[in-house]
Parts: sequence; C-alpha cells; structure tokens
Amino acid sequence: RNLNYMWTFGGILSIMLVSQILTGIVLAMHYTSDTNLAFDSVEKIMRDVNSGWLLRYLHSNGASFFFVAVYIHI
Repeated sequence: RNLNYMWTFGGILSIMLVSQILTGIVLAMHYTSDTNLAFDSVEKIMRDVNSGWLLRYLHSNGASFFFVAVYIHI
C-alpha cells in the first residue's frame, strides 16, 4: 500500500553495486597497471578476452548509472 517506484532504487543500487564489483574483479584480473603496458592491456581486454568489450562497457556505464540512481534514491 505504501510502496511506490522510488522505493525500488535501493534494490536497483544493490544489484548495480554487485555488478560493479563482479565486473571490476574480472577486469582487474586482465589489467596491467604498468605505465608502459596499461593501454595495451585495455586493448587486450577489448580484443582477446571473451566478452571483454561487454565487461568494460558494463563497468564504465554501470558506474554512471550507479551515481544517477544514488542521486534519485537520496
């Protein structure tokens, strides 16, 4: 009776946070943080890792949507 659409953003934030953590862990396994190899490792993720392009874009766009959902939730 008292539920409305604004209450669902807490659940959405939870799902988005879990997806950010999971995609971040998978991306971190393939990333090299050396200054000479960082760009090449991102290219390797995009080309050679299975669905690496999808993981990268889910992670980057998910961060933006996470902050939008936090703003709406607050």
